[in-house]
Amino acid sequence: MNGNDWAEVVGAVGIFAFITTVVTVIIVQVATTIRAKATLTREDEYRKLAEKAVQLQEATEKRLVTLDEQAQQTQARLTSIERILKQVE
Repeated sequence: MNGNDWAEVVGAVGIFAFITTVVTVIIVQVATTIRAKATLTREDEYRKLAEKAVQLQEATEKRLVTLDEQAQQTQARLTSIERILKQVE
């Protein structure tokens, strides 16, 4: 092999290494972008889920307040009925 043949071999290996490096970097960057988009989507879904949970907790709290008021009214009525029954005896 003469000097030109070695230069061609080294050039071919260099070009192959360069192309391999470029393709590898592109693949890694695309994969990173896809992972980032998936993370953003997942975080958005978690945010929506958290907002829904807060809304449901607020609705539950309102319902509990209503039930507490009804229970107090029922207790007051029961106390009144007991007082009337004691007076009747």
